[in-house]
Amino acid sequence: MQQPLRAVLVGCGSMSEAWLNAAAALPDLAIVGLVDLRKPAAQRRAEQFALHNAVVGDDLAHTLRQTSAEIVFDCTIPEAHLQVTLTALAHGCHVLGEKPLADSLAHAQQMLAAAQAAGKLYAVIQNRRYDPNIRRMRRLVASGELGQLTTLTSDFAIGAHFGGFRDQMRHVLLLDMAIHTFDAARLLSGADPASVYCKEWNPSGSWYAHGAAAVAIFELSDGTIYTYRGSWCAEGLPTSWEGDWRLVGTRGSARWDGGTGFAAEVVASTGGFRSETAPLELPPLAPDDRVGGHAGIIAEFVRCVRSGAQPETICTDNVKSLAMVLGAIASAEQGQPVAINW
Repeated sequence: MQQPLRAVLVGCGSMSEAWLNAAAALPDLAIVGLVDLRKPAAQRRAEQFALHNAVVGDDLAHTLRQTSAEIVFDCTIPEAHLQVTLTALAHGCHVLGEKPLADSLAHAQQMLAAAQAAGKLYAVIQNRRYDPNIRRMRRLVASGELGQLTTLTSDFAIGAHFGGFRDQMRHVLLLDMAIHTFDAARLLSGADPASVYCKEWNPSGSWYAHGAAAVAIFELSDGTIYTYRGSWCAEGLPTSWEGDWRLVGTRGSARWDGGTGFAAEVVASTGGFRSETAPLELPPLAPDDRVGGHAGIIAEFVRCVRSGAQPETICTDNVKSLAMVLGAIASAEQGQPVAINW
């Protein structure tokens, strides 16, 4: 019987709890180290999850040498991802990191090149891709029942009172949250981003210092237009964390509330002022659909390390979602449309 893969988690803040809960359910994975610049934070996580044999430290390289880890889970802030990833790869580790992949496209490209040179996997935990509801929506688009997708819109409106670093963060909505929604647009459409025009502002009454609201219009590689409207300081009538979606195709339309609320209609007959439509049921999940949130994506990553396969959120693909975020920020700062490159 194979020994569990040995993993070190670095960054023991609030997000690490979800990672460690998911990891605890995987028999093929052992957390052998916890690292945080504030060593007591790592110690608290070790005690919380009864990781009595894990090495606890404040230096990733030293901990990797002590543990002979094979995987690094990067739960640090975006500005730290470059150094954490390069250190992990230099020690022969595969890396699964928090979103966004990097704090700049230049850093992302450096990380991608390092992963390729090391021959190791580097992927990003876009956990919301592993939601059964978005998988059903993706199956509907892929079925062709709606015809060719032409228009994709999403609304995100939540009054999120985090406190802490987000309150002072620049581009807080676009950089810290919108990547989930942008990545979902890529999954639903099956297309890549080509250009974007974005307006960002901080509404009156916002408790954030910068950029708590934004509207962005993306043109995708297949001609689909995707429109995003978002706010992190919208009090009342919140959307779900997955947003509120409408998909328009040449033969019909679909709505999704980000949860289990679906509606779809397709053209049944034409000739009048408006075409007659008929309701359409969404396809069920298939056995091979990727689901499970954090647990699902971490489990897939572990399987890929074992098998040599490539996870869905591999860095060479996920960089396109990061490019949407950075493109939107660049457009907002320049006040004009920008091309999206990665």
